[in-house]
Amino acid sequence: MTPHRRNLLAAAVIAAAGFGALAQAQSPAAPGSNGRPDAARMEQFRAKMQQRMAERLGELKQKLAITPAQEGSWATWTAALQPTPHQRPDRAQFASMTTPERIDQMRALRAQREAQMDRRMDATKAFYASLSAEQKKVFDAESLRFLGRGGEHHGHRGHHGGEQQRG
Repeated sequence: MTPHRRNLLAAAVIAAAGFGALAQAQSPAAPGSNGRPDAARMEQFRAKMQQRMAERLGELKQKLAITPAQEGSWATWTAALQPTPHQRPDRAQFASMTTPERIDQMRALRAQREAQMDRRMDATKAFYASLSAEQKKVFDAESLRFLGRGGEHHGHRGHHGGEQQRG
């Protein structure tokens, strides 16, 4: 992979994560009595992650020295980064489905998440195209910083923070 494509991919990953890689390192709210996280705690967790994202984006905006002419693309990009809630199947409904129906449901949910990720990646590419050469260097460096050591994912952890097997 060429360095330019690698940097663009890194930038897209940052956007797709919504600068939320940090959220993986923190555990969400403790489960309530029904086995799901307590709604109030989850809302506090989401608010904290939103605040962290806003702070990081503010720092990035300063480092990039966004010009008044670039404010529109910045606003469009940051709006695209806003997290969208993941739809989860109702447990009772899921339990009543046949295995092929569950697989179809999981595929449909995965397709929704992929479409959201594609939207963020496309927005990142459009924003990146609006940057000057110097700003692109800063953006590339910042995206690598968020990805960890040389582009590797943070500690090889999975979606929920557990260790994954390396193969």
